[in-house]
Amino acid sequence: MKKVHILLPCFNEADSIGQLIDHIREFAAKGMYYVTITVIDNNSTDATRAIAREKGVKVIDERRQGKGFAMVSGFRSVSKSTDYVVMLDGDGSYDITELPRMLEPLDSDFADVIVGTRLQGRINENALPALNRVGNWLFTFITRVGYQTNVTDVCSGYFAWKAEVVHTIADYIESKGFTLEMEMIAKMARIGFSCYSVPISYHPREGHSSLHPLKDGLRILRAWARYLFWVPHKVSRTHELHLHESV
Repeated sequence: MKKVHILLPCFNEADSIGQLIDHIREFAAKGMYYVTITVIDNNSTDATRAIAREKGVKVIDERRQGKGFAMVSGFRSVSKSTDYVVMLDGDGSYDITELPRMLEPLDSDFADVIVGTRLQGRINENALPALNRVGNWLFTFITRVGYQTNVTDVCSGYFAWKAEVVHTIADYIESKGFTLEMEMIAKMARIGFSCYSVPISYHPREGHSSLHPLKDGLRILRAWARYLFWVPHKVSRTHELHLHESV
């Protein structure tokens, strides 16, 4: 049975984290994969950390503020025996029952990375404001052109990776906040990992979002430009062999 490590980066997600953990365990009980759950708490001031610990899952306390720091800590917690790693926002907006759709292209060796796409999936009412949707369309278009990647939602919070990928990109992540997804997609494309999207559902989040569409949108645009000519200083030996075999 393949091992899947699910990473839940959280900042003040007390309204949703307990239910999300329950849903993941319901999915895991089906026995399709051996599932490990880790909550990365990023200085929450509510009961997020306490609820996660009451649920009996591993909790990492990441004191450096920002989703980028949280995810790097999560990546470094992934064991070498893990097959796939999944990032799922802790706000309840993504559907864990759609995870098999995310993992099948990894299982079949079709891709190294799958990003769930809301723009080609099902966006429920009031889940994604019109301004956010338009901005995401723009960022996705320029990323597909600039980075020649097949991802169709560059601001998605639902990723699935072969474990080798996260062990590689953990050394390269610089973003602290909402530019993380753009940076990961840009750098994975530059390293040479094959990245694709599958359609997913998107639900209204629980709690309050800290996203500022205009200010954070400009930061995402600057990140897109910053990494256009980025070159990795090292690539894992495993990935070098993978690229060689695929030629």
